[in-house]
Amino acid sequence: MQLERILQKHGFGSRRECRGLVRRERVAIDGRVCDDPFVELDTDGLVFTVDGVDWPYAECASLMLHKPAGYECSRKPKHHAGVLELLPVPLRERDVQPIGRLDEDTTGLLLITDDGQLNHQLSSARRKVPKIYLATTKHRLDQEQIGRLLAGVLLADEVEPIVAAAAEMVGENQLRLTLTEGKYHQVKRMVAAVGNRVEALHREAVGELTLPADLKPGEWRWLTADDLKKLGYAT
Repeated sequence: MQLERILQKHGFGSRRECRGLVRRERVAIDGRVCDDPFVELDTDGLVFTVDGVDWPYAECASLMLHKPAGYECSRKPKHHAGVLELLPVPLRERDVQPIGRLDEDTTGLLLITDDGQLNHQLSSARRKVPKIYLATTKHRLDQEQIGRLLAGVLLADEVEPIVAAAAEMVGENQLRLTLTEGKYHQVKRMVAAVGNRVEALHREAVGELTLPADLKPGEWRWLTADDLKKLGYAT
């Protein structure tokens, strides 16, 4: 694929703008500046550099973000900054979007992609992809509340009880909850239904993919092939 097309695909502007980047010697391949926007490159394993920043060739842009509090998972945020503002401009230009949503005050693992198939697979209610949350509650937890969450609670506007796939106390005021559905404010509403209240909420994992301990709030990284396997998604 021609270099200018690679740059355009990765969100660096129109083909004319990408040609300008190359001709101004802002692009390097294998550590060497390239000034030919029409050079044909093998995209398999390709890593190119723009203004000193490495970019791996990615047919689809799929990544994980450690979402901090205070950001909306919306491309058109209304009350707070949008979570996509934490990403570099070229990624935003690729039209990536969050897979599902976390509330503005919820932190933790957020997946973002421009891969429609991955988005659909992880969002589909039929696939029941587990999501693990750590909730800090206002009141002390007890086994009766855990039992009710595991047995199922009836939420407003729902016809059938919503059942937690797993629930355990990890402290007097901390609950680890596994859900396989993605209903509106589900964790908060389920905890409220058993007579408690969520004061803080953090998503630890999606499927078998857990938030890396070294990924700080606001930081992101590409999903690897191993990460995608943990999500049950074959590339």
